[in-house]
Amino acid sequence: MRPGTVGEVIEANELTKRYGRTTAVDGLGFTVRPGRVTGFLGPNGAGKSTTLRMILGLHEPTGGTVTVGGRPFRDRPRGLRHVGAQLDAGAAHGGHRARAHLAVLARSNGIPRRRVEAVLEQAGLAGAARRRIGGFSLGMRQRLGIAAALLGDPPVLLFDEPLNGLDPEGVAWVRGLFRELAAEGRTVFVSSHLMSEMEHTADELIVIGRGKLIAAEGVRDFAARGTRRSVVVRSPDPRGLGALLAVEGAAVHPEGGALTVTGMTAERIGGIACRHGIPLSELTPRQPSLEDAFMELTADHVEYPAQESR
Repeated sequence: MRPGTVGEVIEANELTKRYGRTTAVDGLGFTVRPGRVTGFLGPNGAGKSTTLRMILGLHEPTGGTVTVGGRPFRDRPRGLRHVGAQLDAGAAHGGHRARAHLAVLARSNGIPRRRVEAVLEQAGLAGAARRRIGGFSLGMRQRLGIAAALLGDPPVLLFDEPLNGLDPEGVAWVRGLFRELAAEGRTVFVSSHLMSEMEHTADELIVIGRGKLIAAEGVRDFAARGTRRSVVVRSPDPRGLGALLAVEGAAVHPEGGALTVTGMTAERIGGIACRHGIPLSELTPRQPSLEDAFMELTADHVEYPAQESR
């Protein structure tokens, strides 16, 4: 990768996409800046994939604009030199060999052939370069898609659910790759439904629901907006303590030998236990996770909510 690469800003302004009477993206505005990993989150059907395709000029906006470095992407010749994208792990033709697939992309974008070997090595596919893509596992197809995104050594990279099908080693590799690309000054925009990975990988978040912007802020700031704070409690008498806390208005959920308590502070729990002579071995306040905040703040934007089990 090039040292000192400077990424370009992705900017959407009142971006809208309608399919007949269905509005997939509704007046969306956001900015993705270089030098950081920006996570793109939203429930299924929120409009994430449609937005990524409009950034790449694959879908024409019904209204508004989206630019990369101040220009629509489709106006750029040899696009892989400007933006690398992995949108669909199944997009490559199954009858082609991995090396040949990348070589065609390189030739059509004026990219030196040596980059093919470099990205195959980087993605861990050098040993599979002569294999037909149809015989690849989903994880190997994901790696090939990422290799194709890296082919032009671009300043801007887009990834749509890049972790699907990857084993733990692959997930760790992708996590490190995104951090490395951002550290080089590139613009890295990642759509994912894996909250735990975004919590460890992303610096900034853009969260949408039903095509509208819900939040655009740092990961910690977004997680802090969640209100579902809880306290983990352990005691030799969990049943007795749980009954006392429930009487006082707390919600108590047994979890693996401990109690998860919501609706009551740790100080108050400790006071109740002390008054009734119940010893405690743990009393730990737990702040909302990124997943907690996401579930809470997008609850009204889920298109097909599942019913809770009774």
